[in-house]
Amino acid sequence: MMKIKIGLYGTNGHQIHKMLENHPYAQLVATAAFDLSLLPPALRDSTLIKHYITLDEMLGDKEVELVSLCSPRRRDQASEAIRCLEAGKHVYAEKPCAMTEEDLDAIIDAAHRTGMEFHEMAGTAFEQPYYTMRSIVQDGTIGTVVQVFAQKSYPYHDGRPQDEDIDGGLICQNAVHAFRFIEHVACRKIKNIYAIETGLGNPRNGGLKMAVSFMAALDNGGVASIIANYLNPKGFGLWGNEHLRIFGTKGFIEATDGGTKTRLIIGDKDFGRIDATKPVKNYFDMYIDSLLGRDSMPLTLDNELHPTRMVIRAKKGAISNK
Repeated sequence: MMKIKIGLYGTNGHQIHKMLENHPYAQLVATAAFDLSLLPPALRDSTLIKHYITLDEMLGDKEVELVSLCSPRRRDQASEAIRCLEAGKHVYAEKPCAMTEEDLDAIIDAAHRTGMEFHEMAGTAFEQPYYTMRSIVQDGTIGTVVQVFAQKSYPYHDGRPQDEDIDGGLICQNAVHAFRFIEHVACRKIKNIYAIETGLGNPRNGGLKMAVSFMAALDNGGVASIIANYLNPKGFGLWGNEHLRIFGTKGFIEATDGGTKTRLIIGDKDFGRIDATKPVKNYFDMYIDSLLGRDSMPLTLDNELHPTRMVIRAKKGAISNK
């Protein structure tokens, strides 16, 4: 059975090492700048996996076909992704894959120029209940999407970098999930975006922003509002406190309280909870299947990366209230 040979670079983000133990179509063959204690025991003890200090050393390994990037500094990740592509490796990159539009365009250009595949870890819309909500929107059940509200809230902890160049910061690494809710679940592209952010509530003396509010114009004439923050208290019980409400001309659909509660109302009928029990494939598996010719990706690269493009624009134009 053919397997895609994977190299892991860095641990700053949602690295895929746990998925690679006994994966049917992907095999870990190398790591670089990686804490080996994080590997599952079977992988940590394997003599078939090579361990490098630098990314460039690993790129010289001809066995590696795809590099999963969780770069130590997110600001450097775009140039590292391009080096991978130019070395003949496919890339799967933590978000944000780039922190400027110029870098984002350079990644897309490098993928097209080299013929290698690039994808961001952009599977937000392909987890339940959002996958089912996406299908309901796409089949026209709620009519034309007019207004969307999206929320993404994480807890604060002292491990959060005060320097946004490390992980991308509040807008680019947190709020991008809410932007994906709008573009990949409500299926409307953001045309214009306006942001105001604040560091109020940051318990340390640093550059970490704690909350941000956005207003957005959608490509069909609709509107959206988004909030994101690091204010989710432990008492909520879930790491992420997500809300998504999509209002259409026939009704609305929502997921609240971290996706644990859903509701669909069409006209005068309340359908209650939606059935979001259908098993879904994670985004990495979709990527692997596409490389093996078993299936195609659900989004074009431009559509996949458009939320990242818009958070970059939002950050560039953001007004700071503190």
